[in-house]
Amino acid sequence: PAATVALDAEIAADASIAAGAVIGSGVAIGARTVVGPNCVVGDHARIGADCLLHANVTLHYRCEVGDRVILHSSCVIGSDGFGYKLRNGEHVKFPQVGTVEIESNVEIGANTCIDRAALGVTRVGAGTKIDNQVHIAHNVQIGAGVLLCGQVGIGGSTVIKDHVTLAAQCGVADHVTVGAQAVVFAQSGVTKDIADKDQVMGFPAANRKELLHEMAALRRLAGNQKAV
Repeated sequence: PAATVALDAEIAADASIAAGAVIGSGVAIGARTVVGPNCVVGDHARIGADCLLHANVTLHYRCEVGDRVILHSSCVIGSDGFGYKLRNGEHVKFPQVGTVEIESNVEIGANTCIDRAALGVTRVGAGTKIDNQVHIAHNVQIGAGVLLCGQVGIGGSTVIKDHVTLAAQCGVADHVTVGAQAVVFAQSGVTKDIADKDQVMGFPAANRKELLHEMAALRRLAGNQKAV
């Protein structure tokens, strides 16, 4: 009774809505889904079956979540993308009128933010697992079975293909494609496309084996220099 639910929301009879939750107009919530305390589900958002939204999750208007999705506390799905145009010396907001689609069997960690598309869709593919404090910008396309570790940041309109692993604190620039099954090691900065199955590290990110070989060569060179 402490929840606020719009009269036209379509909620499965066996779903659960906790105290303090706000369910907007036109929302659809599937069977056995649990919406935790103080969650906000915006107008015309859709949530599939067997989902779990922990406390304080925000799912903005018109965003869609598939089946068996877990959203951890305070994650935000569908906030505006960071888009501005410089006009007469001022940053003018570019309208963010797209949406977000989270496919089935996805888990998203606490305090992670996924921006809605400026136009079209920001998408997270089936079976992808996302750690805490990850940022995914507008129009990013993430494939199936991807692993995104803590504090990863992905720039706008980037494509992350299937079964990619981005280790902790990686940064990926906008408009970049990371190929299928690629691995990006911790704290790397990706500034250009990465081939399928490649393993990269460093900044700017480069092939791991080649970079380690170069580092070893530099150490040998340094060791051969006479002290001044």
